[in-house]
Amino acid sequence: MSETIHKDNVFRNRNFRLVFFGALVSELGAILYSFAVSFYILDISRNNAFLQGLYLALCSIAMLVLTPVGGVLGDRMSKARIMYLCDYLKGGMILLATGLMGLFPESSQQLVILFVLGILANMVSGIFNPAAGALFPHIVWEDQLQQANSYFTMKNALENIFGIILAGVLYAAMPVRALFAFVGLCYIASGISEMLIRYEFHPSADRLTLKLALSDMADGINYLRTKKAILTLLIATLFINFFFSPVTGNFLPFFIKTDLAGAPHYLLDDLLTPEQWSSLFFASFGVSSLLGAAVLSGRPQSDKCGRKVSLLLCAVAAVMVCITGCYLIFVDRGTQISYFLIAFSLGFFAIGILITNTNIPINTTIMRIVDRDKLSKVSSIISIGSQGMIPIASVLAGIILRAFGSTALLAFCTLGFTVTAVVLLLNPQIKEL
Repeated sequence: MSETIHKDNVFRNRNFRLVFFGALVSELGAILYSFAVSFYILDISRNNAFLQGLYLALCSIAMLVLTPVGGVLGDRMSKARIMYLCDYLKGGMILLATGLMGLFPESSQQLVILFVLGILANMVSGIFNPAAGALFPHIVWEDQLQQANSYFTMKNALENIFGIILAGVLYAAMPVRALFAFVGLCYIASGISEMLIRYEFHPSADRLTLKLALSDMADGINYLRTKKAILTLLIATLFINFFFSPVTGNFLPFFIKTDLAGAPHYLLDDLLTPEQWSSLFFASFGVSSLLGAAVLSGRPQSDKCGRKVSLLLCAVAAVMVCITGCYLIFVDRGTQISYFLIAFSLGFFAIGILITNTNIPINTTIMRIVDRDKLSKVSSIISIGSQGMIPIASVLAGIILRAFGSTALLAFCTLGFTVTAVVLLLNPQIKEL
């Protein structure tokens, strides 16, 4: 697209609206499913933290294995077509698994169904994500990229506010199979929206073969090597996600099912179930993300964001230190769990603002500086690089929780995150981004 300045709101773009509302529906379904499956696995496995961690790890590995394939396909096929086919496939698999859960009611049988579904659905996500992540530069003007990314962050924030609250209510009020069936229908509805996307696409003249696919992957890696600042940030993100993902993926469900559910009294216990407190945490994160994205949507795009990003990550590390200290004082060595609920909500609120002001500039900068015909491949490499150690983190976190408890896990995550953020801040190459 040309570099002409366009002052119209990006929502005037029909393709953007279709992507936005399609993602709104499917990601609402993803939130409901992720919330329900985490607690359901703990319910039917008698709070087996290792089993939950293994589920998260296998799902992450499945997505990472297929992500390079998604990167190659995303640069050679219509991105919109990849998106709607993947959403139809995922919706169909969830509906099929829901039916199988009705036929096989034993806990061990349902665990097998959930594990198989998680692996297959995340393999589909590995194909979907690179195409979706590289679509914006093809359907919006370059000077609208930050606004488009900001609106998507606002959408995610609203879903974290209302979707998680809705998930807590629905999980307590309806059978889990009915909730899963609704999620499957959400993905199918999203696919219908994505089928209507139209943009100029020139299919590759070369027939896609295994040799050509491997060559494309190597081309993406070699291209990324020329972008030293992005490579530096990618390595840092690998460790950032390794140390942060267990806080939400492992610690939080375990805390809810053990500390909070087992407490004789807690804040607002006459109004909120333990699972609904989990919803409230993510709602707090969503509100702050919404505020941060709303501010950024009206600001001009910055040419440089590396230094600011590294400072914001150091601020996230400081918040994690406070959360760990509060858990140690109020829960592990005390009986004031209500104080920790307040502290964790406030901490998640602060992290939401900080992460939003980190992610949007990074995503916008990458979309601007990476060649459009390589964006899907580079997006897939960044996805693998940034999430490559999350499966290990999930399993390790489960082991730490079972062997040493929640304080040890929080301390481990906080220390690692802090060291990574400080090293990134001191790296001279990050200033070039």
